[in-house]
Amino acid sequence: MLELFKKSSFFIAAAVVVILFIIFTNEDEETIANNLHPAEATDNLQEERSEIDQLSETAIIDVKGAVSSPGVYEMDLDARVNDVIQAAGGFTADADQSQVNLAQKVQDEMIIIVPDMGELTDSNASSASQNGKLRINYAVQEEVETLPGIGPSKAEAIIRHREEFGYFQTIEDLLQVSGIGEKTLENLEDKIQVP
Repeated sequence: MLELFKKSSFFIAAAVVVILFIIFTNEDEETIANNLHPAEATDNLQEERSEIDQLSETAIIDVKGAVSSPGVYEMDLDARVNDVIQAAGGFTADADQSQVNLAQKVQDEMIIIVPDMGELTDSNASSASQNGKLRINYAVQEEVETLPGIGPSKAEAIIRHREEFGYFQTIEDLLQVSGIGEKTLENLEDKIQVP
C-alpha cells in the first residue's frame, strides 16, 4: 500500500505541477493579450503626432492693406503669397500688385502688406517693425548697412543668402552668412527682428 501511495503521489505531484503550469500560462497569455491591445493607444498616439505634424506644417500669416479681407490666415507651408492673397479675397482695385512677390513661399509669422497705388514700399512694406527693430527678412541693402558692424559686403551677403535660402527663421540663422560671426550677431540681436 505504501508503494502504491509513493507511485500515486508522484502522479499527483506531476498533475499539480501541470495544472499550476496551465493556470500560470493562461494568466500570462491574458496579461500579454491585455498588453498587446494598446493598439488603440498606439493609434491614438499616432493621431496626436499627426495633428502635431500638421500644425508644424502650417504657417500663420497676417495680411494687411489693399486686399478684400485683411486678416490672419493659416496656410500650408508649401503655399505661396498668391495663395494667401486669394484666401484674403484677392486684391482691391487700388492695390499695387507690382509691389508684391506672388511667387514667394510663405513662412510662419509672415506679414504681407499690399500697398495702394502710389504708396512707396520695398518688397513688402517698411522694414522697420513697430518696436523699431529692422525686419531683416524684408530690409533692402541700404537698410541692412545701417546695422552696427555691417558694411556693404556683409549687407550684400545677407541679402544674397536670404534670396538663395529663403527667410531667416531665427537670429542664429545669420551665422550661416559668410562674414557673420558670434560677435557680430551679439551686436545685432537687439537691432533686428526675425522673422
